[in-house]
Formats: sequence, C-alpha cells, structure tokens
Amino acid sequence: MSTETSIWAPVCALDDIPQLGSRVVRTDSGDIAIFRTDGDRVFAVHDKCPHKGGPLSQGIVHGDTVTCPLHSWKIKLESGEAVAPDVGCTRSFDVKVEDGQVLLKA
Repeated sequence: MSTETSIWAPVCALDDIPQLGSRVVRTDSGDIAIFRTDGDRVFAVHDKCPHKGGPLSQGIVHGDTVTCPLHSWKIKLESGEAVAPDVGCTRSFDVKVEDGQVLLKA
C-alpha cells in the first residue's frame, strides 16, 4: 500500500493563460511551462526543449503540440515527447483545472 500523498498546488486562473499560450511556473526543479490549447485543454512540461534546451513556453502551440522557437522541434504536450523524426523527451507534469483554477501536482 502506497503512503505517497500528492498535493495539487494552485498556479493561476485558467483565464490568466491565453488560448494557444503559456505561463511559466518557477520551481526548485526548474521552470515548468503551463500551456492552454484553443480547446481549453491544459498541459504542463519542463520548459526546456530536449534538443538544445530552448524555452518551450515561447513556442507556438498548435493542437496538443508546441513548436520550439529555436529549431522548430515539435513536442507533444501530453507526454513531452518529440514528434518523429526527432527523438527526445522533456518531462511532463500532472495538471488539471477545477472551478476555473489551474492546479499543478506537486
């Protein structure tokens, strides 16, 4: 039986993140980019492209993917994995929206 407890930490209101945009949350383990799609889905990934460390939060969101602003790698927001033919992965984080608030699993 697991004794692990998860804490959902409030980050911001959903409306604080523009559709097809992002917001960066600074943590002890690095910056986390919180993305909002045009369908109001929310995803969280480490704000570093697996290719050369580009800031994914400054990329272009399309569907459930973000394109890195440095070298145009496409990263799946749900998993953090690069879209083929590129290979690599950035860490993804659990995130959810409740009552209009974005919560990040800590």
